Amino acid sequence: MFFSIDSTSDVAIYEQIVRQVKLAVADGTLVGGQMLPSVRQLSRDIALNPNTIARAYRELQAQEILKPLRGQGMVVRRDAIDRCTAARNSLVADAVRRALSDAISGGMTADQLRSLFESELQILQAQSNGRVPHD
Repeated sequence: MFFSIDSTSDVAIYEQIVRQVKLAVADGTLVGGQMLPSVRQLSRDIALNPNTIARAYRELQAQEILKPLRGQGMVVRRDAIDRCTAARNSLVADAVRRALSDAISGGMTADQLRSLFESELQILQAQSNGRVPHD
């Protein structure tokens, strides 16, 4: 599993791991029943303190995203997708709300925001399809 950790972020490293696991479950990268790397293995893979990984795993267990399998490690709960999808939607809604607030405070109109949104959405969709949009 690939994690992208930003050590300069205001978001705690363990919380970045929690968010990324939830997003991976929400988008189907991680599925119910799938094992996660052990704390030691993941700490080696991404060069983080094992205590940070353990804290993230404990948090994910408390949120009923992961469950321990005795002697085997942590596994994604089969019923975690709904919770992870809701968490993803909440994160996105918060980010959109902040961006809209900044844009409105900066004097952008609703029409300008809609146009910008549509333009950016087209660019992202083209990139995800392997095409580069042209103006």
